[in-house]
Amino acid sequence: MRAAALQFQAGQSRAENIAIASAMIDQAVATEAATLISLPEMWTCLGGDRATKLAQSETLPAPGADPEPGTAYEFLRDAARRHGIIVHGGSIGERDGDTLFNTSVLFGPDGRECARYRKIHLFDVVTPSGQGYRESALFGAGASTVVAQLDGIGLGLSICYDLRFPELYLALRRQGAEVIFVPAAFTTETGRDHWEVLLRARAIETQCWIIAAATTGAHHDARGQSRTTWGHAMIIDPWGTPRAQLGEAPGIASADIDTAQLARVRDAMPVLQHRRLA
Repeated sequence: MRAAALQFQAGQSRAENIAIASAMIDQAVATEAATLISLPEMWTCLGGDRATKLAQSETLPAPGADPEPGTAYEFLRDAARRHGIIVHGGSIGERDGDTLFNTSVLFGPDGRECARYRKIHLFDVVTPSGQGYRESALFGAGASTVVAQLDGIGLGLSICYDLRFPELYLALRRQGAEVIFVPAAFTTETGRDHWEVLLRARAIETQCWIIAAATTGAHHDARGQSRTTWGHAMIIDPWGTPRAQLGEAPGIASADIDTAQLARVRDAMPVLQHRRLA
């Protein structure tokens, strides 16, 4: 399995962002021979106020039902089916009544939805510069961890700020995760010091492959203030070694997912069996 983590600058137009993602998926298949592709967090609409996010979000179909034309869900499903690959949709804005969720959807090579995950930990923080973020003012929180079995591999789902909560990743490992997705729109302030450190720590702790797609560049929040995301999409092996890593420019990070290495690491250092607490 060859994985590709996409990195690009997302804006507030779902249609424009879909066009960017479509071209990058085609490129990842053609030039990287990718059989699994992961997109960033909230790539369908990054920035803007609640009204903008609601307008660019979508109601996800029930399992087995057809999506509405022109949606990100339809695009992701069709990309998986057209290329015969696994597509992890990063996260998109999901509308459920009056509530918004930051939601990941995973599709198999036949275009069938295999998993759906709503972000559990919401980013309500003040960064060192004094910029405040309050994700809970816009989104509801998920309540369930999700691992899907696809092509014989356990695929665990997480999103961005989840990365700071190792107990979530331990739960995913215990549910059978061998690869964990961490799509992100990590702030530049926090990303500079914490992004790589946390990703490598989660890989080492869980002995899983980590696939971290990312947004990069500037966007504007509800008050029109400029925000920047860190980029640096990465793929990290179960020993904690980066196998592919980008800088701040848009691009594709790709690497082969070696399940034999994962088995060797777990056999040589069976940390899950050695745990005494939690």
